[in-house]
Amino acid sequence: MARVSKIAAWSAGSIVLLIAILVAVLAAFDWNRVKPWINNRVSEATGRPFAINGDLSLTWHAPEGETGWRAWIPWPRLNARDVVFGNPEWAKHAQMAEAEQVTVSISPLPLLQKRIAIASLALDAPRVALERQKDGRNNWTFQSDSEKKSEWTLDVQQLVLNKGTLQLEDAIKRANLKADIDTLGQGNGDYRIGWRVGGTLNGEQVTGNGRAGAVLSLQKKHTDFPIDADLRVGKTAVSVSGILTDPRNLAALDLKLKVSGVSMAHLYPLTGVVLPETRPFSTEGRLIGKPGAAGGDWTYEKFSGKMGGSDLRGSLRYQAREPRPLLEGTVVSNYLSFVDLAPLIGADSAKSREERGVKTVQPENKVLPVEKFKTDRWTSIDTDVQFTGNKIVRKEELPINNLVTRVKLDDGVLSLAPLKFGVAGGSLVSTIRLDGKSNPVKAEMKLSARHLKLKDLFPTLDVMRTSLGEINGDAALTASGDSPAALLGASTGEIRAVINQGTISKFVLEAMGLNIGSVVVTQLFGDKQVQLNCAVADFEVKKGVMQSRAFVVDTEDATIYVNGNINLEQEKLALTVLPESKGVRLISLRAPLYVNGPFKKPDVEVDKGVLAAKAGSAIALGALAPVAAALLPLVNVGPGEKSECGTLLAQFSEKPAVTAGKNQNNTSGK
Repeated sequence: MARVSKIAAWSAGSIVLLIAILVAVLAAFDWNRVKPWINNRVSEATGRPFAINGDLSLTWHAPEGETGWRAWIPWPRLNARDVVFGNPEWAKHAQMAEAEQVTVSISPLPLLQKRIAIASLALDAPRVALERQKDGRNNWTFQSDSEKKSEWTLDVQQLVLNKGTLQLEDAIKRANLKADIDTLGQGNGDYRIGWRVGGTLNGEQVTGNGRAGAVLSLQKKHTDFPIDADLRVGKTAVSVSGILTDPRNLAALDLKLKVSGVSMAHLYPLTGVVLPETRPFSTEGRLIGKPGAAGGDWTYEKFSGKMGGSDLRGSLRYQAREPRPLLEGTVVSNYLSFVDLAPLIGADSAKSREERGVKTVQPENKVLPVEKFKTDRWTSIDTDVQFTGNKIVRKEELPINNLVTRVKLDDGVLSLAPLKFGVAGGSLVSTIRLDGKSNPVKAEMKLSARHLKLKDLFPTLDVMRTSLGEINGDAALTASGDSPAALLGASTGEIRAVINQGTISKFVLEAMGLNIGSVVVTQLFGDKQVQLNCAVADFEVKKGVMQSRAFVVDTEDATIYVNGNINLEQEKLALTVLPESKGVRLISLRAPLYVNGPFKKPDVEVDKGVLAAKAGSAIALGALAPVAAALLPLVNVGPGEKSECGTLLAQFSEKPAVTAGKNQNNTSGK
């Protein structure tokens, strides 16, 4: 046993002695002699010129985090000065990366498994220039000259940066950014690195600053890496603070995220997520990244904020998938201002468009929004978001009670199905589909208005409080166009509406914003309150021209027949208003009215001809009989066929067909 013990002791001592001799030899060795070999091997492996232009030295240090016999094996630390790493020939800059000093600490045992385990990579004064051209070529993708795959693998576990610069020039993202990195002094807690960034992104000025931990762990899980940053892109501000717990795949983020800007649409260059044009907004919530999700799975959890005068809250989830990523979730507003919805269709004021940096393209003589749809972004992502507005208010106190819609974007096709408003004790339900892959956009819309109470529609008008009337209507349109105005100007379909038992006056119509209607009523009745028995309207729409098939207003004093068309493309009216008096006391009802001209400033002209007035009661009534059947369903959802409207529709077929009026020869509105 003594002999065996002696042999073991001598063997162990010999091994230790050999290791000591080897360490001493390696430490004394002039490593500058192997620089050409290292330069050639790295250049061959990456397909780029690599060079260590300064001294190369080797020192030894105690292993980090090892126990048992492994703790007795020292780790080599290579120190190289003036290191450069080249670019491909097409690149703008000669070098992709430079550093005054590179320090590499290597764990030796993994070398036996052909794995280069770099425990720590420290870069002093690094200068990195990243480039990508429009054709997709970039300088951070390496291509070896050797076709044979290397048996060696590289594993970088920690990265330490000390005062340097990082520059990015990306032709695809239209980015030209430069970040300056510096070491922070005492008094910054766990933060050891500070940085400032500047440049441009998609033509917008970029500024920002932030702090981070000293050591970025690229190997160990659950190693907290603190982040605190503020970034401004144009008029959009982003603030994040929190920890990165799995830096290797950026899938374990837990951050407090604040975002604010003049429009949510401006977030696209930063996130790649298609959002609508909005009024100025701000949100704050928790951004969580879930480990194990290939390509990223992020949740903006329980966020809250403001959009214009409206509040917002909810949760959204972003999933990277093929062929397109998906954004899904729910958004709720307990107080939704009606004016905050206008930017979604380009109908907001010129001041609002100026705030969100959108050039005012709305002509002064146009009413319908002409701002074009941005369909080029619609195929970049799919969305499925449920939006609920629990209470909607507007300055004029229009009682839109709530809003519910499901916004879906699927392979470039945008749909709101349904888009439902609670209005004046009734409902306004529509389905809208816009095909953004078609040029121009193809659109389909169906709308149904049911049981809109007149007294609730205008709660601030005392004259409406005793009104029992309600509105029912339907519309179905298809069109192609690149803006809301273009769609309506090319639309084809039908529009029908019925109003039963209400009141009408110039005052009421002005409150509704129907200025042309108030002028017509003033011409017919003066400025007094008139009992409305029934009003029915049926329009056929062809290529943007609404042609009246039936348009009759029955009051206690007269029955008024309207014939003609409304040109949505040119925004012009060409209508003949012919009253039939129910009493000789209304002398003003003897003459027809002609309504012509643009929506904004139409002309109302009184026909002086006596013969035209006598023929007024029978204007175009030959066309009313076939459309009466189509209007009856709207009557049945209300008071029924025994109402004034049911009686009026039943009488249509008894009226004679006579053509009269100045506008009968101008049905195109052009």
